[in-house]
Amino acid sequence: QVQLEESGGGLVQAGGSLRLSCAASGRTFSSYAMGWFRQAPGKEREFVAAISRSVGNTYYASSVKGRFTISRDNAKNTIYLQMSSLKPEDTAIYYCAAHGPTFLEIVLTTRQPYNFWGQGTQVTVSS
Repeated sequence: QVQLEESGGGLVQAGGSLRLSCAASGRTFSSYAMGWFRQAPGKEREFVAAISRSVGNTYYASSVKGRFTISRDNAKNTIYLQMSSLKPEDTAIYYCAAHGPTFLEIVLTTRQPYNFWGQGTQVTVSS
């Protein structure tokens, strides 16, 4: 069982930056592939970025590629999402998710394989 808690959301002006964190409980964090998703009002939850469990392979949605960076620190049981050049359309609740445990170095871009989710953190980008 993994419990996830996001932090770092807030209100920022367009063009600004934020860093989200997701802290995980448990002793086997390095066995979990991790991802970030977001959900804007009235829209489906969508994929943002993913990172594999140990090697740190990454994948990004085209809408955030070049602006967002996902990373992880397995010693701290934490993943991060560094967001730069933020746009009003990035406004959403951001969720972190975990898939595992697994021995595979995989990045997952759809919701279904993730079996643990955090409660989310609000990011609002003003124009």
